[in-house]
Amino acid sequence: MSRLVIDTNSLLQCISRRSIYHDLWISLLDGRNTLCVSTEILEEYEEQLQRFTSREFTEAAIGVIINNPHTQFITPYFRFKLIVADPDDDKFVDCAVAANAKYVVTDDGHFDVLKQIDFPKVDIVGLDDIIQLI
Repeated sequence: MSRLVIDTNSLLQCISRRSIYHDLWISLLDGRNTLCVSTEILEEYEEQLQRFTSREFTEAAIGVIINNPHTQFITPYFRFKLIVADPDDDKFVDCAVAANAKYVVTDDGHFDVLKQIDFPKVDIVGLDDIIQLI
């Protein structure tokens, strides 16, 4: 079982039953992986789900995340400010460091800067690759 932080776009892509990435969502529900989230991340998930889905679906999805025994709630106490190109993405990095997560799951190129940073070490993996690892 790995601790994962999943960026919002990746969550939106894996949550649909019709998605080729849906096994990632299932792995979070069945305990093969642990979803690590902060309050900031949950708020962004909710905001973006509301943009693209119904209110009912959004409430159900957020409820599943909150009530899932395989979700770990994290409170980052330090802001590393590593994603200069998009500081809003720092919430995922900060959560990953605080959670000692194995990966941040993302296909966002802004996270590529993490490959060049030795401390704190945060590994990123794309959706195609995480599906192969599950």
